[in-house]
Amino acid sequence: MQKNIVSLKTAALGVQTAMALLCAVPQAQAAAPSNEEVTKRHFAALLSGGEPKLAELTMFMTMLPKGGDLHHHYSGAIYAEQYLEWVDKQGYCVNKQSYMINTVAAEVAAERAKPLAERNCLSGVDVMQNNTVLAQLLQRWSDKDFYNHSAIQSPPDRQFFDTFAYFGPVSSTNTADGLQRLKQRAMQENLRYIETIFEIAPMAQDAAFDQLAQAGAVTEADMAALAARLDDNQPFQQWINGYTANLDASSAGIDDANFTMRYQPFALRFLTPSQVFSQIVSSFKLARSHPKIVGANIVGQESTYVSMRDYKLHMRMYQFLKARYPDVKLALHAGELALGMVQPEDLSFHIRDALDIAGASRIGHGMDIAHETDALAIMKKMHDKDIAVEVNLSSNQFILGVQGEAHPVTLYRKYGVPFVLATDDAGVSRNNLSGEYVLYAARYKPDYAEIKKLSIDSIRYSFLKEADKQQLLKDMRVKFSQFEAAIAAAAQVKPR
Repeated sequence: MQKNIVSLKTAALGVQTAMALLCAVPQAQAAAPSNEEVTKRHFAALLSGGEPKLAELTMFMTMLPKGGDLHHHYSGAIYAEQYLEWVDKQGYCVNKQSYMINTVAAEVAAERAKPLAERNCLSGVDVMQNNTVLAQLLQRWSDKDFYNHSAIQSPPDRQFFDTFAYFGPVSSTNTADGLQRLKQRAMQENLRYIETIFEIAPMAQDAAFDQLAQAGAVTEADMAALAARLDDNQPFQQWINGYTANLDASSAGIDDANFTMRYQPFALRFLTPSQVFSQIVSSFKLARSHPKIVGANIVGQESTYVSMRDYKLHMRMYQFLKARYPDVKLALHAGELALGMVQPEDLSFHIRDALDIAGASRIGHGMDIAHETDALAIMKKMHDKDIAVEVNLSSNQFILGVQGEAHPVTLYRKYGVPFVLATDDAGVSRNNLSGEYVLYAARYKPDYAEIKKLSIDSIRYSFLKEADKQQLLKDMRVKFSQFEAAIAAAAQVKPR
C-alpha cells in the first residue's frame, strides 16, 4: 500500500516536472504571427499616437492592393499636363488671358507666326515652359492652389465644375491615349479595376416633349412616344453606333491579366428634358448591347436651377427605361448637396428617389442623407438590399466643404450601409485613389480589416459580369498575400 502511494506521488511529480518544462519553452519557439497579423499591427502603429504617420501611411496605401475605383469621371481624371500635350497634338493653342483653348486654325497659325514674346495664344509646350502662365492655368484647369491663391477665386463648386469647359476641346478626341495613361497610372498605385463614366451619351432634342415638360404634364405615354421617335431618328441612331465604334477603338489593349476597365455613358442633368431623356435612352441601349458598358449614370452639378427643377422628372425617366431594360445597372449621382446650397426641403428626397423611383444599384456621393426624410429607413433599405455608396472624400471636401465628422460616411459606417472609396475627378482634384485611402485612414482610424474590406468591396460592388468579378476577387486574394508578406518582411528591418 505504501509502495503504491509512493508510485502515485512519483507519477504526479513527473507530470509537474513535464508541465514546468513545457512552460519553460522559450517564447521564440511559439507559433510566429501570420503575415496578415503583422500587417494589422503595423497599420495600427501608423495610426497610433496624436498624429498619423502620414509618410508611412502614404507608402502603405500606395502598396496596398486596391480593387476598383467605381466613381471615376474620364475627362476629370486626366491631369492638365496631359491636356496640354493634346493641345499641341491637335495644333491648337491656349489663350493667355482667358486660358481657353483656341481651335480656329487660321488664328492659331497667325499666333504661331509671331515671336514668342508677342503671342497671345501659346502652345502646350510654351505653357509648360512658362512657370507663371502654367501656375495660372492650373488654378483654372484644376483645384490646385485654391486655398493659398485667393485673388482669382470663384466659389469652390463653381471652380470645380467650370474646369471642364477649359479642356473640353481636347478631352473627347484623344480617348485611346487617355485610357492608356489612366491604366498606367492605376497600375502604378496597384489599382486593378476602373469603372469610368466615359463619354456623354448620344442625344436629340424634341420641342414637343420639352413643352410638355415645361407644363409639368409628361406621362409614361409621352415617354413611350418620344422613345419611338428616337428609334426612327437616323442621326441619333448613327451617334449610338459611333459611340460604340469609338469605345471599341479607344479601349483596345486596355484589358489584360493585370488590369480591367469598364464604362458608363452619362446624361447631363442640366440639359433640356428631351435631351436628358434621349441620353438616358441611348445609355440603356448601349449598356444592353455592348459587353464593356456595364451601367448608366447622370452627372452635372446637382444644385443648379434646371438640375433641381427636373430632378423628379429625371428619376421618372430612369424608372420608365428601367422597366423596359431591367437588367441595366444604374450608379446615379444623388444627394451631392449640403445645407445652404439649396433650400432645406430640397435636401430631403434625392437619395430616396434615386433608390425608390429610378432603381439605382449604387449611389454616387450620397452626401445629404442626414437631411433626407426618414434617413434611418433609407439607410436600412440600403443595408438590407446591399446598395453601396461611392464616397469621394477630397471632392466632397472641396465642392461641398464637408469633411471629418461632418461627412456622412460616419453614418454609413454606423448603420451598416456598404460603401467604397473613389476619386471622382482625380485630374481636377490632383489626387489619386491611394490618397483617398490615406484620408479615410487618417480621419476615421479604421483597423486593417476594414481597409482590406473596402478594397475587396470595390470589386464586389462593381458592375462587372459575375465571372469577371470572381476572377478579380481571386486575383485580389493573391495580391493581398503578396502585400502582407512584403509588409511583414519590412517589419523585421531594424532602423539604424
